[in-house]
Amino acid sequence: MNVLRYLGRRLVFTVFLLIGVTMMVYIISYMVPSDPVVANLSARNLNNEEMVQAYREKWGLDQPVYKQYFTYLNNLLHGDMGTSLRTERAVMEDLKLYFPATLELSIFGILFAVFFGMLFGIISAIKRNKWVDQILRGVSVLGVSVPVFWMALLLLFVFYLKLGIFPGPGRLSASLTPPVHKTGLYTVDALLMGDIKVFADAFKHLCLPGICMGLFTMGLISRTSRSSLLEVLSLDYIRTARAKGLRERDVIIKHALGNSLISVLTVIGLGFGNLLGGMVLVESVFAWPGIGQYAYKAAQNLDFPAIVGVSLLIALNYVVINIVVDLLYCVLDPRVRYM
Repeated sequence: MNVLRYLGRRLVFTVFLLIGVTMMVYIISYMVPSDPVVANLSARNLNNEEMVQAYREKWGLDQPVYKQYFTYLNNLLHGDMGTSLRTERAVMEDLKLYFPATLELSIFGILFAVFFGMLFGIISAIKRNKWVDQILRGVSVLGVSVPVFWMALLLLFVFYLKLGIFPGPGRLSASLTPPVHKTGLYTVDALLMGDIKVFADAFKHLCLPGICMGLFTMGLISRTSRSSLLEVLSLDYIRTARAKGLRERDVIIKHALGNSLISVLTVIGLGFGNLLGGMVLVESVFAWPGIGQYAYKAAQNLDFPAIVGVSLLIALNYVVINIVVDLLYCVLDPRVRYM
């Protein structure tokens, strides 16, 4: 019951949070010294005063900012996120079209980051200050510090251009037809269709951008899991377990690892939310049609409905992930209670 009450409170706060996000995005967007009309109309149409006025009236740009905001908010409460100035489609439909690509890439990236981050962190803690620890800590620092666009270009140059191990940019080879849209995730849709060839090709296309996106989070997870595990290994109950004659493997797996995951779980949640926001540079280098590309083009054209829609989606992702992480704290640590 305490958990249900906690979820109820969080959902109420979420509503106010999302409203606050829309307000802040509107204020910041209109502080930009530019005009959506100039960004979206051609030079010829800009010289036609009637065309300019018609465009402003069509998109409500002739209204004061506060009226535009309250109109948008009223429509949002009725499930309408507005229409994109650039694509002239409903923003909701655009997000449904672009978000699955980012979701698929983010899932691959976070799985890569969690697996290797936890593995490197655990090995570094066990082999503290030895040569293995030094190497793995160097890899972690490299993942955190190297600019993501440079890493993306490097991966493409080495593994696509020189070695030919992985395919180039895009979600699927040009010779293949995308699977029937069911979830929007090519790998999942291909498996649902039973098309192994498309699945294999889509998975290969995921590897390079997924690794590139996951490297930063992997470095954070590795460093956090190492420091957290070392802290737990220094506690009294671990020394007691060792004094009882338990094998070191059992001490780490059964006693230390679970208690060291709380802080790691927080990093994983924040990292996944960051990936779901869409890394614009990675999606640009790998020609990945995700939410990052959509947001970038919306910002270029001062597409206010699309900008607000993307901001709401990213904020909602973080809220949901944080709620899930908070609930997982109860699983990892029974002492945690929500009153």
